[in-house]
Amino acid sequence: MLGIDDPWVVTAFLGAIAMAVTGLAYGLIRRNVAPDELTQEDRLWALDEKKVDDEL
Repeated sequence: MLGIDDPWVVTAFLGAIAMAVTGLAYGLIRRNVAPDELTQEDRLWALDEKKVDDEL
């Protein structure tokens, strides 16, 4: 198969392709699951970060 004689190399090759497909599928399924809400802690962190940037 594809000029590869060793079955372990073929297994690793197919495993890498399978993991890439699995990663793509997982990313497409989970891409909009995270909530987009800002907490008070996030706002305070952003203000503190802006203050530090302004001081530089």
